[in-house]
Amino acid sequence: MVSLAQQIGVNPQFDVAIIGGGLAGNLLARHLRRHCPKLSLALFERCEQNRYKVGESTVELASHYMVRRLGLSRYLYQHQLPKNGLRFFFDNNTCSASLFDMSEMGTYGLPLIPSFQLDRGRMERYLLENNRHAGVTLVRGARVRRVSLSEDAAPHRFMLQRGDDQLRVKARWLVDASGRAGVLAKQLRWREPESHAVSAVWGRFSGVKDMDDMGPPSFRQRVRYTSRGLSTNHFCYPGYWIWLIPLGQGVTSVGVVMARGRARAWHRDGGWRSEAGFWQFLRRHRAVASLLEGAKMLDVRSYGQAAYGCKQYFHTRRFALIGEAASFTDPLYSPGSDFIALSNDLLVDLIARDEAADFQPNATLYGERVALYNRFMRYRFLGNMRLYRGLYGLLGSYELFRLKWSFDIACYYNLWLEPYLADQHLDARYLTRLLSQQSLEMAALDSFAALFTQLQQHLERGGRYYRGNLGQYLGDFEAIAASATLGSPASRRGALRRTHGSFNRVRNQALDLLADAAQPVARTPLPMRDFLRGRSLLP
Repeated sequence: MVSLAQQIGVNPQFDVAIIGGGLAGNLLARHLRRHCPKLSLALFERCEQNRYKVGESTVELASHYMVRRLGLSRYLYQHQLPKNGLRFFFDNNTCSASLFDMSEMGTYGLPLIPSFQLDRGRMERYLLENNRHAGVTLVRGARVRRVSLSEDAAPHRFMLQRGDDQLRVKARWLVDASGRAGVLAKQLRWREPESHAVSAVWGRFSGVKDMDDMGPPSFRQRVRYTSRGLSTNHFCYPGYWIWLIPLGQGVTSVGVVMARGRARAWHRDGGWRSEAGFWQFLRRHRAVASLLEGAKMLDVRSYGQAAYGCKQYFHTRRFALIGEAASFTDPLYSPGSDFIALSNDLLVDLIARDEAADFQPNATLYGERVALYNRFMRYRFLGNMRLYRGLYGLLGSYELFRLKWSFDIACYYNLWLEPYLADQHLDARYLTRLLSQQSLEMAALDSFAALFTQLQQHLERGGRYYRGNLGQYLGDFEAIAASATLGSPASRRGALRRTHGSFNRVRNQALDLLADAAQPVARTPLPMRDFLRGRSLLP
């Protein structure tokens, strides 16, 4: 085997060294190669072969990043699967409803802003090879150890080790993209625990049945014969959900995400996260079991705790955390690759400014930009967590979750995706204004979380939690229909107006459920300031 010194030199030094060759690290390397082509880049991946990883489903923000920033549209359409949005199915209280009787929410066709279902192993292999051909130094099968972070302008140092072979490496910038291993995050003690306690187990399966070729004609007709199989399909229950995601080449990702208390109730010994326990759990759900009849489990993995945060993403001393090396919120709505896109955008901007010496005459300006980007990433993390904390109990009710989904997708499109499409996350003036108002947005998210919780308690007390779970279909979503104009000047001007309208619609529908009104009740719309004050949304 070629030694490390023979492979990368006796005294290697790079402008940017990336620890980890997963999705985050590979996308960053490609981004830097395209945006800062003069920089010397190195990527260090401890595994010899790319293995199957969770996080296959992307949504619009991350897909826009990959298509626009990274020029990956041809690869994605030729070698990965287009995604037909998010789709949700609802069961009865004994988990015994057939797939064809379940109430369902999902679009009638592929969304206008594309997204994709990724076979992570295949994609990461492609990116690694592509980055290598583009001049990125790639080292596989070696671990990064004994990191010494510079206190001044000197390069960072670390030991690269492959078996008994060791080599000291220097880098001006050091980026932790090592995932949950968190090489820098743990060394710096930047990792923060998260109160949103959810566990997850997942695996790849071959031979999963095609739901587009199942059931009576009415089942396919109600979605106008669009492909359900290309969706990220969620089977929703109180306190947990099951996903089915197609990966291509006859393989499907299947997983369960469950609130910790619910997990203990199902399997007090934790056995549901074993291969046998996972199979047993899935087969307790009639609709899921029908899709997995005759299927073969290829592998299984799990997390005891999915969510965690971090104190900081970027540092003025030229090191950073990206992807799951920094933080993770929840698999629901597939936000993981969105956070990769955001952190990579901000980090590439910092590195490019550093390369151009924009901040050299005034270190204060550089520190202010770094602090601003850290505050923005923290804001996005805290806002995203408010969609999940304490709200897993809503998942199993069609009537509850259709309101939450309408609220959440409107927030995503109007408050988060719209500014990203316009590159406002890279505008310091915009970020400063946004962050000065973040307490108002958090108050609105908290108010709706409280309203949804009150509504859940009301339906449970009246024995009506499962009332709408069979025989209903919702395919028209106002926020999704409005996405046709996202990114245009007119859409940016209308984002707040659309958000305000969505807030009132969801509130009115929630109040109708609380009042058990057979027909919608006309109500005077609340002004936006009432939603932003954090007050109760009840009359």
